[in-house]
Amino acid sequence: MTMTRRDTDAIRALQGLEDRRSSVRLRAALAVGTAPDPCFVDKLIERCAIEPEFFVRDMLTWALTRHPMSLTLPELLREVRSERAQARSQALHTLSKIGDRQAWPAITRALLSDADDEVARSAWRAAVVLVPGGEESALATVLATQLGRGEQETQLSLSQALVALGEVIVPALHAASTVSDPHVRAHALATQRLLRDPDTGFELAIEEAKRVVALTGAPKTDDENCADR
Repeated sequence: MTMTRRDTDAIRALQGLEDRRSSVRLRAALAVGTAPDPCFVDKLIERCAIEPEFFVRDMLTWALTRHPMSLTLPELLREVRSERAQARSQALHTLSKIGDRQAWPAITRALLSDADDEVARSAWRAAVVLVPGGEESALATVLATQLGRGEQETQLSLSQALVALGEVIVPALHAASTVSDPHVRAHALATQRLLRDPDTGFELAIEEAKRVVALTGAPKTDDENCADR
């Protein structure tokens, strides 16, 4: 059987995705996305789970979006249940780029509260993109359970996801701003500030919120409020 030029290019691209040099892997991912072919999908999915370089992973995601969703969506939905954290994270990131709401049922509460920060952040972003109309308030309530989590970068990602949902987040933020945990309260107040003034930098908003929480102290419990009356 004669091997065509297209077959040769495909073999070269697939081999390039495994090259030890990140620059070669990047070019291979670009080539795969430029000339999509069903034979590439499995390798792209496989590589997303193990690729160490951010820019290459992003190109792999772009290449997947260039392929028919009928081929990529089932594979990505399988990957979000992977035991490998990077596989879950990258699959969620790719689903957010594809943007098809058929994937919404896969965005489970377990993913939104995943122990791995990168997975959780990817799940938050994907959820905001994929949430069906009318379910934004319920999503906001679930996302609010993650307030106060992690370092500043993680907290910024959560605040951005919440703010993207709009005014429906107000009740969830109000409830979170009255809990006893100062980290949760500060994060809720900072997110409220970002909702009111999107141009406010998160670092400034969170520092101001921490000062407010420190000055006001812990909120009173219902029993304490009753005792004051």
